[in-house]
Amino acid sequence: MPILVTWSEIAIRLACAIAAGGLIGLNRSEHGRAAGLRTSILVSLAACVAMVQVNLLLPLAGRSPSSFVMNDLMRLPLGILSGMGFIGAGAIVRRGNFVAGVTTAATMWFLTVLGLCFGGGEVVLGLTGTALGMLVLAGLKAVEDRLRRDLEGTLLVVATATGPDESRIREILENGGLHISSCGLALARDTASREYTCQLRWRVAPSDSTIPDAVRRLMGQEGILRIAWTPQIR
Repeated sequence: MPILVTWSEIAIRLACAIAAGGLIGLNRSEHGRAAGLRTSILVSLAACVAMVQVNLLLPLAGRSPSSFVMNDLMRLPLGILSGMGFIGAGAIVRRGNFVAGVTTAATMWFLTVLGLCFGGGEVVLGLTGTALGMLVLAGLKAVEDRLRRDLEGTLLVVATATGPDESRIREILENGGLHISSCGLALARDTASREYTCQLRWRVAPSDSTIPDAVRRLMGQEGILRIAWTPQIR
C-alpha cells in the first residue's frame, strides 16, 4: 500500500469496489436473496472507503514510512471485517433442519475483503478475487444443483386390522429406495386401526420435489385408511 495516494488512484479503487459489489450483487438479486445489488455495493464500498481512509492517514502519523505499521491504523479495517462477521451471522436463519442465509453471510464477508483489497490499492488482487467469487457463485451453482443429496421426511400411515402390517410397509418403502430411520406405532382401543409414524431418508437431486413412488404405492394398498407425507426442508 503506497504512503501517498492521488485522487485519481482513489477513484479507481472506489470504481473497482463498486463494480465488484455490483457484479456479485446482481447474482444474488437474480436468486432472490435479501442481500442484493444495493447491499452488496454498499458493503464493498464501505470496506474500500475504510481502507482508503487508512491510506490517507499514513503520512499524517509523523513517523517514517517504514514504521507506519506501529501506528495501529489497521485497526479500522480489521474492526470492519470483524463487524461484518456479526452482520453476516445475523443473516443466517435456522429452524430445525432448515438453514438459510449461509451463502449470503459468506458473500457479505467476501465482499468486505474485496473492498479492503481495492481500498489498499491491490486492484489486481481484488479483480482476481472478484472473478473467482463470480465463478463460485454462478458457475458452481449449476454443479451444486446436479449433486444428489440426502433428504428426510415423515410418513404417517393409518391402516385397518386387515391392512398391511409393519413388515409389509417396510418392504414397500425399502424397495422404493427409502431408508427407515425409525418407526413408531400407535394403537387405538376403540378401533382396530393401527397408526405408523416413520422417519424416512432418501437421496435425490435438489430440484426433485415429487412424492416418492413408494409412498404412492402405499396409497393403493388395501386396508389403508389415511396417509400423511411431510418432507423436511434442508
